[in-house]
Amino acid sequence: MSRPRPPWPAHDTVVRPWRSATRGDRTVRQTATVTASVPPCIADAHWEPDGATAALLDRSLTALRALDEDGGAGPLHRLLTRTEAVATSRIEHEDATAEDVARALVGVRANTSASVMVQAGDALERLVRAAGAGHLDETALLDAHRGLLRGDPVDGPHAGRYRTVQNWIGGGRTPRDADHVPPPPEFVPSLMADLFAFLARDDLHPVAQAAIAHAQFESIHPFTDGNGRTGRALVAAVLRHRGATRTASPPVSSVLVAERTRYFQHLTQYREGHVDAWVRDVAIAVGAGSDEALVTGLLLDEVAADRAATTCASGPHAVLGRALDQDAVLTEDHAEELLRRAIARGDVSGMAETLLETTVTDLCRAGVLRPVTARRRRRAWIAPAVAAELDAFAERVRAGVEARAHRVAW
Repeated sequence: MSRPRPPWPAHDTVVRPWRSATRGDRTVRQTATVTASVPPCIADAHWEPDGATAALLDRSLTALRALDEDGGAGPLHRLLTRTEAVATSRIEHEDATAEDVARALVGVRANTSASVMVQAGDALERLVRAAGAGHLDETALLDAHRGLLRGDPVDGPHAGRYRTVQNWIGGGRTPRDADHVPPPPEFVPSLMADLFAFLARDDLHPVAQAAIAHAQFESIHPFTDGNGRTGRALVAAVLRHRGATRTASPPVSSVLVAERTRYFQHLTQYREGHVDAWVRDVAIAVGAGSDEALVTGLLLDEVAADRAATTCASGPHAVLGRALDQDAVLTEDHAEELLRRAIARGDVSGMAETLLETTVTDLCRAGVLRPVTARRRRRAWIAPAVAAELDAFAERVRAGVEARAHRVAW
């Protein structure tokens, strides 16, 4: 007879006085207290999967390692990082096209969401790199958050610091009808210290540890803004820290954005002490996302091979063509730098500025590039074939999520 598995500890609550910082209607004025949710300490909490969940966790890790070995260390890594930044921002209702992101990279501020996506990608990379170097700690997390919110007109001054005010999720101008009221600010430092102690453990399956850490982080909600994007970057950081990957970051957000409602339901259930279903869904997200990313890698290899055999066979065309193996976006500064390096190596001859103009003109005529800016300097182009494959990746993920939803009851 198997012994029952211990339940995951549920959140507690605490009541605190509350007063709106601004004048409001009667409901706002009459709200005098806030009931906040206080996560349990999990540094030493015990959790173990049942047999089916253990098999699923191992399968997800196998898929992730296949991605890491096959494409994660190469051009696909940068493309997936960009795709993941777009997906994690879309969960927060920030939406922008690939063209918008390209413009944001060269300083065009026409779409605020695009700038958010670029910074989300930088923050993800910053945290994951630190974790890979053995530094999954408070310093690394605060540094990533600082990069995420740099320049934000409202929350920029609070970037890289834990909140000192009470926040809440949903519910309008007061926490009375909020979906979730995180712990009061004085609880945050000790709860985050406990979370980092949990992250230092090596007795949990890496994917399960990443899932639980994310849910705990979102429950604490330690920042005034950027919690969701930072918390989802934490999943990839845990997996890198545990050695589950060397260079690849699993496209987990690309799966979660396709089932956004289910994702938030899991976070609510976590606060009630239910963790198993959430761990299973993260395992599915890691496995399914990695499998689809491998397919995308193969398709992108075909695009690159066709480009190398035709319009980018040699000379400066090949130099810029290789850049498109790693990103759907090409900026003028990056292109000029690549050409200067090629000239210094003796691979091509001429002046970088002149080569850039003639080569980009040729690639645009051939449909390899498409301009997305109209100005004369600090221009940007997008590679339509690469962008199309990334869009197809997102669509395959979405279709897979919908098919699974029809087979499995939520």
